[in-house]
Amino acid sequence: MPKVSAKRQITLPADQCRLVGIEPGDECQSFVADGRITIVRQEPGSAWGCLSHLEGDQTVSDEESRQNAMERKRDQTP
Repeated sequence: MPKVSAKRQITLPADQCRLVGIEPGDECQSFVADGRITIVRQEPGSAWGCLSHLEGDQTVSDEESRQNAMERKRDQTP
């Protein structure tokens, strides 16, 4: 059974990694729900399919977009 190191690192068992297709160097994400941590391999381009119907507004810079999003979030906070 893997143990958590002092640096909060966990070595995943090789057989489990093989079952889910995790290879050395893969990027993974972790999520917490109901007191459990779930680790999933990041699929390259995985967001592309769910965002493919959207078109960006080339007249708005990334910074302007971030600022607008932060302002909308602030406006929603009670």
